[in-house]
Amino acid sequence: QAQLVESGGGLVQAGGSLRLSCAASGSIFSINVMAWYRQAPGKQRELVAMITSGDNTNYADSVKGRFTISRGYARNTAYLQMNSLKPEDTAVYYCNAINDVGGISWGQGTQVTVSS
Repeated sequence: QAQLVESGGGLVQAGGSLRLSCAASGSIFSINVMAWYRQAPGKQRELVAMITSGDNTNYADSVKGRFTISRGYARNTAYLQMNSLKPEDTAVYYCNAINDVGGISWGQGTQVTVSS
């Protein structure tokens, strides 16, 4: 499994933007799918966005039109551009990666707080 390191979280006012980054390292297998999940206090972890090796994307309905997931040229990085942030977007955001043999990796999480 790869090691994933997230960055870019923080505190922002409603309507603002943040960009999360996730860098993967240490895997001998290629990464197929990269995704962002989030978990708010008292709630289950939920999928926010995912992107395949072919750059196909999928988004939660709650973030469509506001968030954009992308992968870097080296294919072992993923980004989540979050615009028009709302207080309900407040959560710990986790990077997730699945390699070509089905191995799953998680990052340590980064806090995103949106104030009203």
